[in-house]
Amino acid sequence: MAYDDLRAWIAELDRAGELKKIRTEVDPILEITEITDRVSKQGAASPRSAGGPALLFQNLKGYPGSQILINQFGSARRMQMALGVNSLDEVADRIRAFVDVKSPQGFLDKVKMLPMLGEMSKFFPKTVSTGPCKEVIKREQFSLLDFPILQCWPRDAGRFITLPCVITRDPSSGKRNVGCYRMQVYDTHITGMHWQRQKVGAEHYRQRLRQAASAETAAGLNRELSTRGPSSDAARRAVDIMARTSGASHLPESPLPRGKMEVAVAVGTDPAVTFSSIVPAPPDVEEYLIAGFLRQKPVELVKCETVDLEVPATSEIVLEGHVHLDELRTEGPFGDHTGFYSLEDLYPVFHVQCITHRKDPVYSTTIVGKPPMEDGWMGKAVERIFLPLMKLTIPELVDINLPVEGIFHNLMIVSIRKSYPGQARKVMNAVWSLGQAMFTKCIVVVDEDVNVQDIGEVCLKALNHIDPERDIQFTLGPVDSLDHASRLPNYGSKMGIDATRKWPAEGFTRPWPDEILMDEGTKALVDKKWKDLGLE
Repeated sequence: MAYDDLRAWIAELDRAGELKKIRTEVDPILEITEITDRVSKQGAASPRSAGGPALLFQNLKGYPGSQILINQFGSARRMQMALGVNSLDEVADRIRAFVDVKSPQGFLDKVKMLPMLGEMSKFFPKTVSTGPCKEVIKREQFSLLDFPILQCWPRDAGRFITLPCVITRDPSSGKRNVGCYRMQVYDTHITGMHWQRQKVGAEHYRQRLRQAASAETAAGLNRELSTRGPSSDAARRAVDIMARTSGASHLPESPLPRGKMEVAVAVGTDPAVTFSSIVPAPPDVEEYLIAGFLRQKPVELVKCETVDLEVPATSEIVLEGHVHLDELRTEGPFGDHTGFYSLEDLYPVFHVQCITHRKDPVYSTTIVGKPPMEDGWMGKAVERIFLPLMKLTIPELVDINLPVEGIFHNLMIVSIRKSYPGQARKVMNAVWSLGQAMFTKCIVVVDEDVNVQDIGEVCLKALNHIDPERDIQFTLGPVDSLDHASRLPNYGSKMGIDATRKWPAEGFTRPWPDEILMDEGTKALVDKKWKDLGLE
């Protein structure tokens, strides 16, 4: 089922017994984090109760009448409920059905495709004239501090908006992107914009920077052709800007081009939209379309009041504003999902110029820290749902596992159907070429007979099957901005382990031993005697 808004989702959580309403006064500064952290680690030994309930705090110190929703995605069942399925495999199967569509070979094939095409039409977002997010419009005399924004951990640099849907537009194609990037609140009107270097929002920022640099170059040339042509000068200027700023990550000695980039932020959207903001979608696929696919119903959008962007009409809170291309500010520290504080660094600055919201808005948020936490369940959902898309590029993939303890970008276990020498290494490099999978610090590749979801089996097989010097390879490339161990910010080494059985064609000429397994006849005999043995 599709939830029309966050409130319908809260009501369904309540009906399903998945919501706990907290009426005791609690403080958004640190206290809510401590409560939620304890709850999210409840029932770890039992899959049915793991993750604890969603929490709705209704008595917030300093914010009478306000409510905070947290841990909404923090269990396997709630993640399934959020996407309206009984199993995440249902979503993966739907993706697989679209991926496997063949070009119609005749009239009957075309007729058979009509229902699927009709279903696809339900996914595309539609713009409506107005919506609940416009119930209150504030162009002046507003403050971000009117909302119960959390300070999560003791050494955080302040309050952070942690579950925003940040909307930007590609300056070249005009396509929208919805990403989830934390936002440090500096004062009543200004926040940081922590779009990590390799994220799509950051790329939109860099494109605007390149465009501004090209415009300045054209102005400097007085629109006269140079010997190499103005396009070459503009490209050279763009290369220079990227190199001097390390991809817009710091301010150079000479000034950056001036200009602004419009940004909108939606807080408290329906669960499909919120989840879509964290998925590793291809840059050309809008998250609003993904949300429509997940909810089987189009996302209704409304135009912003002061920027040329569209936001979900039922959002609880919408922030409108811009970032300056020539402004970076220290952001952090922040207690992150690595279990450590991410260090302070320079990031763009978001200036809020208008706030719209529903009457009595519900503030939706999350916390991150040492796993397991809510983000772990969201990450596992991404793993299951997008496996069919990974198989488009890496068809030999059987399954993957991103262990929660590996915080998703530190460890990926991959099983493959090995068909030729060196294939495990080919798969490692293929994974490192896939969007956000480029950050994977360690990849372990095993054969198809290994259940990658069984860590015990993986350890047994992988550690027995490798010769470390022969089977481990290292490479250099982009790493996650949160990786505090890399030699440089955003750049470091990654490791791949070929734990598949080695072939003579790969230079392995020794005999390979058989795995110890009991014969089926003996197992059947013992099965018949098991009750009589009294060992249960």
